[in-house]
Amino acid sequence: MIPSRARIVIIGGGVIGTSVAYHLTKSGESDVVLLEQGELSSGTTWHAAGLVGQLRATQAGTTLVQYSASLYEQLEAEVGLSSGFKRCGGVTVARTEDRMEQLRRTVATAAAYDLECELLTPEQAGERYPLLETGDLVGGIWLPGDGTANPTDLTQALARGARQRGATVVEHVRVTEILVDGGAVTGVRTDQGDIEADIVVNCAGQWAHHLAAQIGVTVPLHSAEHFYVVTDQIEGVRPDLPILRDPDGYTYFKEEVGGLVVGGFEPEAKPWVAPDQIPYPFEFQLLDEDWDHFQILMDSALERIPVLHDTGIRKFYNGPESFTPDNQFILGEAPSVRGFFVGAGFNSVGIASAGGAGRALAEWILEGEPTVDLLAVDIRRFAPFQNDKAYLRARVTEVLGLHYAVPWPNREYDTARPLRTSPVYERLAAANAGFGSKMGWERANFFAPPAVDPAIHYAWGKQNWLPWSAAEQQACREDVAIFDQSSFSKYVVHGADAEAALQWICSNDVAVATDQTVYTALLNERGGYESDLTVTRVLDDEFFLVASSATTERDQDWIRRNIPAGLDAQVHDVTDKLAVFGLMGPRSRELLTGLTEADLAEDAFPFGASREIQLAGLTVRATRITYVGELGWELYVRTPDALQLYDALKEAGADLGLVDAGYYAIESMRLEKGYRAYGRELTPEVDPVEAGLSFTCKLGTDIDFLGRAAVEKAKAAGPSRRLVSFALEDPEVMVWGGELLVREGVAAGQATSGAWGATLRTGVGLAWLHAPDGATVDAAYVRAGDYQLDVGGRRVPVTVSLKPLFDPSGEKLRPS
Repeated sequence: MIPSRARIVIIGGGVIGTSVAYHLTKSGESDVVLLEQGELSSGTTWHAAGLVGQLRATQAGTTLVQYSASLYEQLEAEVGLSSGFKRCGGVTVARTEDRMEQLRRTVATAAAYDLECELLTPEQAGERYPLLETGDLVGGIWLPGDGTANPTDLTQALARGARQRGATVVEHVRVTEILVDGGAVTGVRTDQGDIEADIVVNCAGQWAHHLAAQIGVTVPLHSAEHFYVVTDQIEGVRPDLPILRDPDGYTYFKEEVGGLVVGGFEPEAKPWVAPDQIPYPFEFQLLDEDWDHFQILMDSALERIPVLHDTGIRKFYNGPESFTPDNQFILGEAPSVRGFFVGAGFNSVGIASAGGAGRALAEWILEGEPTVDLLAVDIRRFAPFQNDKAYLRARVTEVLGLHYAVPWPNREYDTARPLRTSPVYERLAAANAGFGSKMGWERANFFAPPAVDPAIHYAWGKQNWLPWSAAEQQACREDVAIFDQSSFSKYVVHGADAEAALQWICSNDVAVATDQTVYTALLNERGGYESDLTVTRVLDDEFFLVASSATTERDQDWIRRNIPAGLDAQVHDVTDKLAVFGLMGPRSRELLTGLTEADLAEDAFPFGASREIQLAGLTVRATRITYVGELGWELYVRTPDALQLYDALKEAGADLGLVDAGYYAIESMRLEKGYRAYGRELTPEVDPVEAGLSFTCKLGTDIDFLGRAAVEKAKAAGPSRRLVSFALEDPEVMVWGGELLVREGVAAGQATSGAWGATLRTGVGLAWLHAPDGATVDAAYVRAGDYQLDVGGRRVPVTVSLKPLFDPSGEKLRPS
């Protein structure tokens, strides 16, 4: 019998669902029911390889996995069932110099996260893994904290822990429908009756997409066939044999009952059925063997472990697993349905991530918002268009293989493009733009010379497009450039209480005059960044907000959730209705003056002003603002009029040196200027004081705002870390972000962003600088240090500053 009511219902009894149940009950919430349509772990979990790698691309991701490993080690003592976890360490090897460069960067990243990791020669790799063929290797790394777990045992242990603290776990109950009323969940419908609930948690694995789609929630997943084999026993294979990863050969190896599990991530995956066509029942089932598709992995495995030539295969596993469009899993509350949470799409890292992800989602459920930085996996990073089945099927062929592809710092997806284009896309393509993609938008990263292929030639050093982007930067600094920024997220907040609502939500004072723009943060209660954006007052009861391209769904959800009860204020998305052109450079005023009768002089149209003007015969909102550190305007125009405006600007600028410029130029110039970016410098665990942006907080007023108390506390205590600008002393070195910052020979932080600045003619960026033992990072501390950046194992001297490297006084922003 199933209960008729529970406060929280969890759908799915795999490792993720049981982890959420375990952590909810561990936090004191016992009114939890977990429903599994088959038996526990019978979906994707049971055939997972069980690898628990410690190091991830971000500190937040690494912390989640470190917690997982720690939890798995302790479970048996707590609940009486073993997770099968063992710390055997991990060896990763490189066949190429490009891969070895990645591994050297991995060692530096581990140092930034205080995680043990060491470089290996080929010979040392062979000592760690005696079966290894080392003749073609360049080197490797050793991660002693890596381990493996038994997926089924782990799931059962987590479920037992949840039961011991009051949760009800019911197998062989299929959820057929999510019940919703008034924009909030009310329960679930099952094949054995309805259960009323306040909160529903969708941990249904491959089935999560279809369940969510029934109520209009975007959970973009598509399954691919995923392969590994288990060999017969091999002499010398012992239980403590490390995990071996050979990413250049797409393969991994782990010990199992005296033999090896041999699996991998082939470059081009094999999609399975559409998300709404997954069969039921599908319990402890596999798909047909496909030795032809597995051949690329098997051939590579034979090269790396020669003894496999003489070893039999005990079992071929072909188990379907779901993947997301960006290779990151999905956590959080759906923005469109209150009380509906998702934990799904773990992209072959479910076992490693389950402990940390389960705890993070449980905290989100109980606290009402994330308590740690989950930006990379937040469900709100996706928009409804990404639920399209054809898009997902095309993308899954690529993302599975990216697990072991060289992780180029500016890697762009090749599949399922283009999706969204601006009104001038064809014009930019004709100008030989090299496009990237953000939130589905095709955006020009740079412009190649005529008749030159604009494809990126990926490398860790300077890439082929750098001279073209440098020329765009120079033109913007000396003359004028036009940037298509139509992908900006754009919202209108209106209503009788719009000002009062935004005063609470925004850190800066938005009670400004009509046609004035304010840069502000949206902070959480901890004082951390949930977004940064500009707010323009256009009427007494209407405000125009502009934010990052990637945060469209997230921003609107945050604003709606935090409008104080009883206030008359609404938010609407107008992103697709308006195109945006950034016209930037010292000759931008001269260019615009030839197309308008509006007074654009400094005293008549100062920095921060925003007005509707007639420009080239069109009504345009011109906002005097910049993200590149030059005189300039952002021009907002109705989408149907965008092409006409663009052509008029290009014609008027032909004699003024006007060039098309892309997002790589913006990145370089914003870093020369020290401008922060949301998602890199600014995250939910960063406050305005340590970010150097406390001036965006209305602390000098008596107006309360969300996060004010935390910001005041941070300011009083003084920051133990600060964002600093840096410039490399060697202009031949390329930086991308992620590099280790070293102070006086000791690891002291990490670069958040890096680029090559054409004005300063060297690598530039922003980095976190930490003080030891919680000391305050002030100007004197910054000046007193000697600094280096670890770039692929090479220590490069850098100049570090709390002030912008370019135009620190801001004179170029306000020319006469």
